[in-house]
Amino acid sequence: MSDATFLVTARVLGALFYYPPDSPQAASLVAAFRNNCWADDWQPGGPALAPLRAGFCADSDESLEEAWQRLFIGPWALPAPPWGSVWLDKESVLFGESTLALRQWMREHNIVFDTRQNEPEDHFGALLLMVAWLTEQGNLAARDALLAWHLLPWSARFLEVFTGNAQHPFWRSLGQLAQLTLSEWQSQLLMPVAQKPLFR
Repeated sequence: MSDATFLVTARVLGALFYYPPDSPQAASLVAAFRNNCWADDWQPGGPALAPLRAGFCADSDESLEEAWQRLFIGPWALPAPPWGSVWLDKESVLFGESTLALRQWMREHNIVFDTRQNEPEDHFGALLLMVAWLTEQGNLAARDALLAWHLLPWSARFLEVFTGNAQHPFWRSLGQLAQLTLSEWQSQLLMPVAQKPLFR
C-alpha cells in the first residue's frame, strides 16, 4: 500500500469515526459512501467490499445521526466506547494509564492534536486522523510506532464489538471496512504490534 493510499484511507476512516455524519468534516464522505463513490478506489479492495456497498446504501428505521449519537455520545452506555483506555485499563476508565502513556509519547514526538472539548486523545477516530497527519508529514517511523503501540493493540477488539452492536447498516459496514483496512495495515507493518491485555 502506498503512503498516499494509506493517508487517504486513514483520513477518511478517522473523519467518519470522529465527526458527526452531518458535520462539514464528514458530510461529503457520508454522501460518497451512500452513493457508492468509494469502493473502486479503496485499498485494500477485492470481493470483500461487495457486501459493504449494500450496507452503506441500506435504509434503516434509525437515522444516521441518531445512530451516531447512540454509538459515540450517549446518553446511555456506549456499546463500544471508542477510547483506548476503556479497553486497555483494568478499571475501563477514560484518561487511564494508557492515555497518559499516549500523551507522553505525543510530547516526545512534538505532536499536538486538538480534540473536541476535554476528550481523551486515544479516541479511535482521532488516532486515525493522527496516523493520516504523520503520514502526510512523512514521519513514517512515528506513524508506525503509533499504530504498533497505541492503536492496533486494542482496535481489533473495539471494532469487533462496535460492528456487532452497530445495528445501523451504515455504521456496521464502516466497522467492517475499518477491520479490513487495519488488518491490511498490520500485515504491512515492519515492527511488531505490542501485546497488551484487554479488559473488555
